[in-house]
Amino acid sequence: MINAKSLAVGVAMGLAMGPLASAADYPSEPIKIIVGFSAGSSIDTVARIISENLTKSLGQPVIVENRTGANGMLAATAVAQADPNGYTVLFSNSSSITVNPTLFKDIQYQPLEDFAPITKVVATPFILVTNPDNERTENVTDVASLIEVARANPGDLSYGSAGIGNLIHIATELLSQKTDVEMTHIPYKGAAPMEVGLLSGEIDLAFDTPSGMPQIEAGKLTALAVSGAERWPALPDTPTMMEAGIEAFDVTFWTGVFMPAGTDPEIVDTFYEAIVAATEDPATRAKLELQGRPVVPTPEQFRAEIEQETATAAETIDAAGIVISQ
Repeated sequence: MINAKSLAVGVAMGLAMGPLASAADYPSEPIKIIVGFSAGSSIDTVARIISENLTKSLGQPVIVENRTGANGMLAATAVAQADPNGYTVLFSNSSSITVNPTLFKDIQYQPLEDFAPITKVVATPFILVTNPDNERTENVTDVASLIEVARANPGDLSYGSAGIGNLIHIATELLSQKTDVEMTHIPYKGAAPMEVGLLSGEIDLAFDTPSGMPQIEAGKLTALAVSGAERWPALPDTPTMMEAGIEAFDVTFWTGVFMPAGTDPEIVDTFYEAIVAATEDPATRAKLELQGRPVVPTPEQFRAEIEQETATAAETIDAAGIVISQ
């Protein structure tokens, strides 16, 4: 006969061994990736490229679910509140993780408390561009000449963004602060209408996404610099902002992977290793390179990068006085 004490010990041992057993068997059921942006968006595209590879390597279906709204915050909140069992995964962007917590005071998640960061998948720089047919910037050929024009005409040059508090907005405010120039912000409802405004002469400059490459190649936009720490392979002759003389300027928009906080570290490691293997697969990597530079820091490195980027974003937002009405 099993007495109460033996039963209690058995239950305790079972509970203690449960996470280890699940980690050893992981994955044993389908995995759901939640994306906070619409189908066809860059982050959705990256998630689907990776999910296709992971379905093969992990031996379980990896399904992408789009849960849009609130600049990715609905999806992030859903994953933060999910069971930490490794079967609900967030693919998110840098704005949702490093900018939103500063801008939105009623946010329902804190990235480094509510998530287990796994890794980035791709990181993509912005491209600082001007319109060569715009008379206000027709003599601008590099970052130095742009700053010279801006300093000579405080507030006259206007720059676009994909919305107030968007990472493009933050990047340009950081440029203003580092060079002590005054420019006028014109927010748009997305990067595509911002680019239209740039081509029409409605605005004078912008940190564009790589979607502007056809306009650069056609000579309709002039690429002055890229915002990342390394040159962009598609623009090998275009310097980085730091090469152009702007110290400590490294702003990229990335796609990152997260699980709920409390997920077994062995599960996190299994998923991380599967993503690393995916980025090393030639066919998968070729697809990813169309979206950005494949980069897979370790979970520890990724957490440290998030801490640094969040601090920089908070300082920039505070210095610029950026406020979101709620």
